Amino acid sequence: LGFRFQRHFLAARQLRSFPWPELEQNLRTAPDSSLLVDILHQTILHPLCVKYPPSTKYRRCFLTELIKKHESTAAEPLDELYDMLADVLNEEESTNCYKNYLLPTGECVTLSESVAIISGGTTGLVTWDAALHLAEWAMDNPMVFSNRTVLELGSGIGFTGIAICKTCNPKTYIFSDYHHCVLKQLTENIRLNGFVLEPATTQDIQRECQGQEPEATNYQKPKLIVAELDWSSVTEKQLLDLHPEVIIAADVVYDPEIILALIGVLQKLSTSRGDRKPPEVYIAFTIRNPDTYHLFQAELDKIGIGWQIIPAHSNSIFLYDVQPNVTILQLFL
Repeated sequence: LGFRFQRHFLAARQLRSFPWPELEQNLRTAPDSSLLVDILHQTILHPLCVKYPPSTKYRRCFLTELIKKHESTAAEPLDELYDMLADVLNEEESTNCYKNYLLPTGECVTLSESVAIISGGTTGLVTWDAALHLAEWAMDNPMVFSNRTVLELGSGIGFTGIAICKTCNPKTYIFSDYHHCVLKQLTENIRLNGFVLEPATTQDIQRECQGQEPEATNYQKPKLIVAELDWSSVTEKQLLDLHPEVIIAADVVYDPEIILALIGVLQKLSTSRGDRKPPEVYIAFTIRNPDTYHLFQAELDKIGIGWQIIPAHSNSIFLYDVQPNVTILQLFL
């Protein structure tokens, strides 16, 4: 029970998804406060939570609910629990918080995220379910990414790419986005997870691909790059000079205007590459509006890009509040 609370708590998912009834029942039958102490050390007092705490509001609500469950058992009060709540109540609210996602390898992806779904005029400062879903699929299929150059379109704050870099051994991973606040947070999160970035902008990438190496040559494996890519103005040459072998994107199919810009990027990527093999392309998205989903498929058909639905994977690594209606399409450029 403690470990289940830990996984959910560190990722800062909705409190209603916790196994509260099971906890209350176990607290009633526990002879002492050892279970409650274990829960605290798996959550609020977990080293990751102490170093990278979830939002103040989230921790306050969690401790309040935990105290309610404890008090309902008529057990002796646990002073430590009330002291922690008092400490959290005295904290100032922040616009950012941390979420920690435990990987099967035992490692963790730690992200600094916005506490608001929309912040700075963008939805790109939080992690969406399709990013979790695509990362799960990637970990089930590491051979797709192993020792290859991966370009991610619309990386957001970096969850999928960081998870792939920690588990799938890509040769080079190119994170890309456009909004300046998203790029700043993305860069911070990559470094937060112990990676060293190449000192590259989109222009630097072009020079490197043409044989002009940047000054820094202390490369790690994988090589990580953050690129600013504006889908409405990026050129065919800029995209092809990246030499992507795999292209992925998560939750970029949610608005007709964005779909048309994405289609333009895919069309440029599908142009002549000489003898080079076309990149493999995987797009994951939550189907919120069937019309938007069908528009994307219709636009792909219109420019002659084939597609197929990837069968749903059964390896659920991350916890969801409600199982999302996520689809992964493989595209054939």
